[in-house]
Amino acid sequence: MDDKKKKNSKPQSQHRRAPSAQSHPQKPGLEVRVTAAKLLAAAVDRKISLDGMIDPVNGNPAYRALSDADRALARAMVTTALRYLPRLEAAIASLLDSPLPEGARTLQHVFIIAAAQILHLDVPVHAAVDLAVEQADRDPRTRRFAKLVNAVLRRLVREKDDILGQTAAVSPIPSWFRERLVAAYGKDEADRIAEAQLVQPAIDLTVKADPQTWAQRLGATVLPTGSLRLPSFQGSVTELEGYAEGAWWVQDAASSIPPRLFKDAAGKRIADLCAAPGGKTAQLVAAGAVVTAVEQSANRVVRLKQNLERLHMEAEVVAGDLFEFRPTELLDGVLLDAPCSSTGTTRRHPDVFWTKGPEDIAKLSALQEKMLRHALTLVKPGGLVVFSNCSLDPMEGEELVARVLADTPTVERAPVKAEDWPGLEAAITDVGDVRTTPAMLPPTEGTTGGMDGFFASVLRIR
Repeated sequence: MDDKKKKNSKPQSQHRRAPSAQSHPQKPGLEVRVTAAKLLAAAVDRKISLDGMIDPVNGNPAYRALSDADRALARAMVTTALRYLPRLEAAIASLLDSPLPEGARTLQHVFIIAAAQILHLDVPVHAAVDLAVEQADRDPRTRRFAKLVNAVLRRLVREKDDILGQTAAVSPIPSWFRERLVAAYGKDEADRIAEAQLVQPAIDLTVKADPQTWAQRLGATVLPTGSLRLPSFQGSVTELEGYAEGAWWVQDAASSIPPRLFKDAAGKRIADLCAAPGGKTAQLVAAGAVVTAVEQSANRVVRLKQNLERLHMEAEVVAGDLFEFRPTELLDGVLLDAPCSSTGTTRRHPDVFWTKGPEDIAKLSALQEKMLRHALTLVKPGGLVVFSNCSLDPMEGEELVARVLADTPTVERAPVKAEDWPGLEAAITDVGDVRTTPAMLPPTEGTTGGMDGFFASVLRIR
């Protein structure tokens, strides 16, 4: 209760109650910022995936309680904060006379969400400042810092351009992963990859057929992968021409590469392991393959079937553990797009850098190797296994495949040829694997550049 009110204005018992919504009205825009700070804290401090928290059905209760417009704003705030986190932390630190006290994580998240709005979002700066101060003042843990929040953020507004310039030299990715990128790609390329993840990714589509015609109809650009890249637009892709009839599906250009590595798939019996949500399965079906789609997650099986139904495509869907999958006859091919650290997808999922660590990469690499060795047992002599994932780390790609080839004499690499991928020659390695990074594909007029980081290797059974 406001301490300016007279002590005898209400019975003594009422003075002990927490302020009600009527006596302490919620400022418009405050709840969305409180929610964004909670999501940021959960991702950074508790390593919780942002995708799960913003799920509209099973996600964070505070997030689900927001209106659709406020959900979009909360997502923009937290993804921007995660994308620029080291720079935002450096910006706030530069404006403090002394570091925040230990245990002041809640206050730090208030600062970061506000700084993301001020420096990188099209949000009225006065609202960002005022609501951050209000947020600090309403939380008993941060109330004594409300004046500090006001002073620091107002100075951030005044010195925005200088601070953006000063923090531009700070790598936007965590040091542990930058060290791994430098070791794998060299300093210059590592820096290009780090900067590329700051760019909001475009929307890419894979079409069933005739990409040139669909590019004209949608005003899109045809990429070297055969994918279409849409220009920036407002609205939902479900409203675009061709969606209802199932003419195309959303799929990053890099993600569309592995199924294309089978080249002539028509009539071939191919299993897509870890198949959901179904983009790669759909590519194989469109190429004429007889596809068995294997998926362990029951929820993802539902999504896989729904996507195939929308696309008017048929595939045998097997719900179960891929390690238990044994076809009655050996297959012509297997596509294994294995679960990984997802460090190649940080343009879309910037929380990955903060929810994953070196120990996750090592653990996932071991699982991928086990999966690959099983996949190799499912294919007949002369058949192919395409192994892929969306990690940038060689431990989950080049090193893993080299290890399998070294001790499996019945398997050889079927090198991918650079001349078969005009415009993407840089993505073909010396030994014939595919390695894309977010720094590849230059922007074109009306579209942003970049693509997900992907690794793919084609292995042939002798």
